[in-house]
Amino acid sequence: MKVKKLALAIAAASVVSGSALAGVLPDVQKNSAWYSTAQSKIDHKQHLTKLTKAKNVILFVGDGMGISTLTAARILDGQNKGQSGEEGFLSFEKFPYSAQVKTYNVDAQTPDSAGTMTAMISGVKTDAGVLGVNADIKRGDCSTVVGNELVTALELAEVKGLSTGLISTARITHATPGATYAKSADRNWEDVSDMPAAAVSAGCEDIASQLVNFEKNLEARYLGVDVDGIDVVMGGGRRHFLPKDAAFNSTDAVSAVEGDRTDGRDLTAEWQAHYPTGKYVMDQTGFDAVDPAATSQLFGLFNESHMQYEADRANDIAGEPSLTEMTTKAIDILDNNDKGYFLTVESGRIDHGHHAGNAYNALTDAVELSKAVQAAIDATNPEETLILVTADHSHVFTIAGYPKRGNPIFGKVVTVGKTTPSLAADGMPYTTLGYANGLGFRDLGAQTDAEVSYNEPALAGRQDLTNVDTSTPGFHQEVTVPLDSETHAGEDISLHATGPGAHLVQGVIEQSVVFHLINQSLGLIKE
Repeated sequence: MKVKKLALAIAAASVVSGSALAGVLPDVQKNSAWYSTAQSKIDHKQHLTKLTKAKNVILFVGDGMGISTLTAARILDGQNKGQSGEEGFLSFEKFPYSAQVKTYNVDAQTPDSAGTMTAMISGVKTDAGVLGVNADIKRGDCSTVVGNELVTALELAEVKGLSTGLISTARITHATPGATYAKSADRNWEDVSDMPAAAVSAGCEDIASQLVNFEKNLEARYLGVDVDGIDVVMGGGRRHFLPKDAAFNSTDAVSAVEGDRTDGRDLTAEWQAHYPTGKYVMDQTGFDAVDPAATSQLFGLFNESHMQYEADRANDIAGEPSLTEMTTKAIDILDNNDKGYFLTVESGRIDHGHHAGNAYNALTDAVELSKAVQAAIDATNPEETLILVTADHSHVFTIAGYPKRGNPIFGKVVTVGKTTPSLAADGMPYTTLGYANGLGFRDLGAQTDAEVSYNEPALAGRQDLTNVDTSTPGFHQEVTVPLDSETHAGEDISLHATGPGAHLVQGVIEQSVVFHLINQSLGLIKE
C-alpha cells in the first residue's frame, strides 16, 4: 500500500513539474541557433499556407540531381565559400516545403528523362524514351502517336494567355526540354536526319521542327485556340536547326559541317520569319545585347550540341551565358505580361557529368543551378510566384567512407581525429565520392570538359590514388562495374517548393503530381 501511495505521489509531482515547465525553456536551449532557425521555418510555413493561387510558376529541373548529388553539392558550395560545408544549404533547400518523388516509368524501374519529364509536365506517367505521349504508344512507331498525345503545362499556359519560357543547358531538343512541347515516338528524333525513312514518310515531325512550329501545331490540335508561341527559348543544339551545309555554319562551329538537317531547312531562319520582331542570338555578345523591356520573343542557341559545363564555359569559342544569366533574362522578359508566366529551367549537364563519371562537373553544375534559383527568388514576389525545384531521376553516385567533418568533398577519406588518408583493406587510399558503374578512373588534371573521358575504354576496379590529386576538375572516380556510360538510379528524388500552393508539396508522391501542383496554382484547366 505504501509503495502504491509513493508511486502516486511521484506521478503527481511529475504532473506539477511538467505544468510548471510549460512555456519555459532553458536559456541554453532558447538561445540556440539550431532552435531559433527551426522555429522560424515553422512560422514561415504557417504564413505560406494562406497563399494558394500564383500569378507565375517557375519549374527548375536538375537533370540527374539525386539526393546524394544534393548533399555533395551542398558541401561543395560551402567549401567553396571557406566553410566546412555540411552545415550549409543550397538556395532551394531553404524552401519551406518538400516531398519525395517516385521516378519510375510505366515500363521501367529505373527511368529515363523523356518519360519522367513527360510525367511532370503533363500529369501522366509514360514509357521510357517517348515525349508528350501516353504509354499506349510503341517507341519508334510513328503511327502510334496520333490519338495518344498529351497536353502539357507549357501548352496550357499558352492557351491561358500567359507568357512561356524554356531554358536548358542541354540541347533544347533533348529529352527534358523536348517533353514540354513535342509529341514524339522517340526522344532521339531531334532532327529529320535522326528519323527512320518510314517515320518521315508517314508524316511524323522531328523535335526541332516541332519547336519552331509550336504555335501552328498547338492551334491545329485545338480548334479555336489562338496563341503567340513560346516567348523565350534558350539552350544548345543548334545543329538540329541548320542544314547539313557548311555555308550555314555559325562562328563557333566545332564541326566542319555544323548542321545535321538533311531536308535543307534552316529552322533559325524560319523562326525569324515567323517572329520578325523576335531576337535570335547564338553567343554571349548577342545575349548581352538583348533588352528585356523591348523584347517580345527570344530564341537563343548557344552551342552546336549541348552548352558547356559551367566549369568549362570560359573555353567556349563565342561565349555562352550561364544558367543564372539565362534565368534572369528570361524572367525580365516574361514578367512584361501582366497575366503572368510559366517558365521551365533545366540544368541538363548535371546528368552528363555523372554519365561521364566526373563528380566535379556534375556538382559544379548543381551549384550553378542553386545560384540560378536564388536569382529567381531575388527577381520575383514570393506571394505571387510558385517556385518548384526538382530532378527527373538520380544516378548511381555515392558519398561514403566515414570522412571527418569538413573533409574536402573531392578528397580522399580522412577519418575523425586523423590527418592522413585512410587505407582500404588493399592498402590503398580511397575517395569519399564514387560510382557503382560507368567509365571509371581518369586522372586528367585540369581538364574541365568531362566528355574527354569517353576517349578511353571503361576502367573498373581499384586504382592506387596515393599520388593522385583527386580534387582536380579532371579526376574521374573509380567504379565497380565497367560500362560505356554511368547509368541512372531508381530511387526517389526530392521536390522543393516555395510560394502560392507550396504547402501541397508534402509526403511521398508520384512524379505526375508535379503537373497537378502547377495546375492548382495557375488554374490552367477549367473544371
